[in-house]
Amino acid sequence: MRFLRKFLDNQEKHFTKGGKLEKLFPLFEAADTFLYTPGTITKNASHVRDVMDLKRMMMTVVYALIPAVLMALFNTGYQANLGLQSTGQTVFTNWQDQFIVWLGVGHDPSSILSNMVLGALYFFPVYIITLAAGGFWEVIFASVRKHEINEGFLVTSLLFPLILPPNIPYWQVAIGISFGVVIGKEVFGGVGMNILNPALTARAFLFFAYPAAISGDKVWVAVDGLSQATPLAQFADKAMHVSYSWMDSFLGLIPGSMGETSTLAILIGAIILIATRVGSWKIMFSVLIGMVGMTLSLNLIGSSTNPMFALGPEWHLVTGGFAFGAVFMATDPVSAAMTEQGKYIYGLLIGILVVLVRVVNPAFPEGMMLAILFMNVFAPIIDRYFINMNIKRRVARNVA
Repeated sequence: MRFLRKFLDNQEKHFTKGGKLEKLFPLFEAADTFLYTPGTITKNASHVRDVMDLKRMMMTVVYALIPAVLMALFNTGYQANLGLQSTGQTVFTNWQDQFIVWLGVGHDPSSILSNMVLGALYFFPVYIITLAAGGFWEVIFASVRKHEINEGFLVTSLLFPLILPPNIPYWQVAIGISFGVVIGKEVFGGVGMNILNPALTARAFLFFAYPAAISGDKVWVAVDGLSQATPLAQFADKAMHVSYSWMDSFLGLIPGSMGETSTLAILIGAIILIATRVGSWKIMFSVLIGMVGMTLSLNLIGSSTNPMFALGPEWHLVTGGFAFGAVFMATDPVSAAMTEQGKYIYGLLIGILVVLVRVVNPAFPEGMMLAILFMNVFAPIIDRYFINMNIKRRVARNVA
């Protein structure tokens, strides 16, 4: 590793001011700081001294996402192998299916290796395209503005594939992440200035621009021609029998977006975020309380025509993107509320809104994405309210 450090130091002069590759300095700096801790130090008296810098914060989120990624690989392959087994297909049209046969792994849903390999063949191409397309825009804007490439995209690039279905077309992945990075973040000034979560903005764009590829029964299982509804869709359809148990939903052995199905894996990530103080437990807890309160209220009201009114909070917790959104999306430090009191209101309203969207509008059984984006817009207003209250209290105290 000393050789690599020495090589980077020798090449730095080409990227600094006056060098031949000066315009590519953001790209060089991103690679250098990704491999090594920055060597810059504070020379003057600093106001804040903390070991948790932006890079360490982003890497902690990545570590917390690892359980969800592993479950995404397993369950994507598991659902595909189950689908192939149920249909009795022997000729596979997807290149992933053909490749796994060529490897000799087979299509056995009881084989962890078969599930993981097949799932990886669906997940990693989406992840690589996300990195390439989104990274391209990050480099462009960093070069034009002459600032460093921020580590925030490292998290966005991992979050985005996890909230997509396995059969999403690759060109839509590139367009979606481009929209999320450019419109959801860069037009506001970059990291720290955006009011919307970039990954959710990208998914919302795909949902409304290409609904057939991001919703419906045929997108959740990576088998051509196989239609299989998610548990939320089954609950919303009065004539449909719910074919999944609560434990299957908790573990993540159900169709859905690649990284959102396993509440267990997400809870492990939540523990990591809370223990390291990177994620706000106040927001997570408030989202849960809002969901439970609104769900119980609708349970009491009831409905003879809408079966979603009878859905209990334990099911809302383990289905759809509720858990993933509450832990990884709602707690985004940039787009979420920042005041301590505001975090409670912000999270509470997300929990209430997601249940309202799911229950009152049975045609759209998932609502976490819209609830978080809606509250992203109102987070600054919530913060401003509590800041003004604090100012008034201080003024009144000083006058007295």
